[in-house]
Amino acid sequence: MTTHTNRRWLLARRPKGPVTEEDFTFDTVEEDPPAEGEVLVAMRYISLDPAMRGWMNDAPSYVPPVKLGAVMRAYGVGQVVASNAPGFAEGDWVTAPSGLQSIYRTRRRGDLRKIDPELCPTTWHLGVVGMPGLTAYFGLFDVGQLEEGETVLVTGAAGAVGSVVGQLAGIAGARVVGVAGGPDKCRFLTETLGFDAAVDYKADGVQEALAAACPDGIDVFFDNVGGPLLEAGLWLMNDHGRVPLCGAISQYNATALPPGPRSLLLAIPRRLRIEGFIVMDYAERYGEAVPRLATWAREGRIQTRETIVPGLENFPAAFARLFSGDKLGKLMLGV
Repeated sequence: MTTHTNRRWLLARRPKGPVTEEDFTFDTVEEDPPAEGEVLVAMRYISLDPAMRGWMNDAPSYVPPVKLGAVMRAYGVGQVVASNAPGFAEGDWVTAPSGLQSIYRTRRRGDLRKIDPELCPTTWHLGVVGMPGLTAYFGLFDVGQLEEGETVLVTGAAGAVGSVVGQLAGIAGARVVGVAGGPDKCRFLTETLGFDAAVDYKADGVQEALAAACPDGIDVFFDNVGGPLLEAGLWLMNDHGRVPLCGAISQYNATALPPGPRSLLLAIPRRLRIEGFIVMDYAERYGEAVPRLATWAREGRIQTRETIVPGLENFPAAFARLFSGDKLGKLMLGV
């Protein structure tokens, strides 16, 4: 009887502030062959996403919090290593809500989505044609209602979502301004990704720099960061502007809720539409977006960058890089 060793991270306690290794337990278990109707998947890459920080809290959200003692929630790409279910064979590549573990066992075959490794790199299914790319696509075009010739501001612009947002806006004929941390990332936005301008939020005079980069104001403000950058961008919104709220990574480790943006009062006289969204709300339309994103990426119209940290055991240190900014593009673990 062939067994598979499963290495996994379990949530041991609710983090207070930044996540530490002590918030988790790392262990190994032996997985038996699949029972009737089950599939075993060996994970190859696991996505690290800011949303994971919220899933660790015991607080109401769009999904239940991860239970203490349970495998930490995450999504990944892997290969079937054993199947006792129709439709899946050893060697098939799939995406799966695997959690932070090396072997994923499931009998819910709807959890698994087959992917073609010949169509595009398998890691793209965690990035440009996965949740980040889909988030960018629906957030910009459905929530943001972008029109040609408008000005788009993107925070977290060198990250997995923001980098795709900016490039999609450029494809759609918009003027694109990105906010990122440090001169190297700002050069990456303008010289590699084709942004029209970039603002370094770590430098002095951010408000003035944003105003200079957006002389005609902002029509669509795609915010991934929240906090002071959200406040700064709202001051520059044009009448009838749209603000898709995708994330607030600057606040995820806060132990107390910070005050709201003082510029929110502008939403009334400027008739702004500020809307939070969750990409899963668009699940029935993924089939519309994935082929477009894949085509644009293969053609080079969307440039992709990935930061892959080898070793499942390195999860805590790798996860911290989401908040320190020590990464470029999509962050993931190589299992």
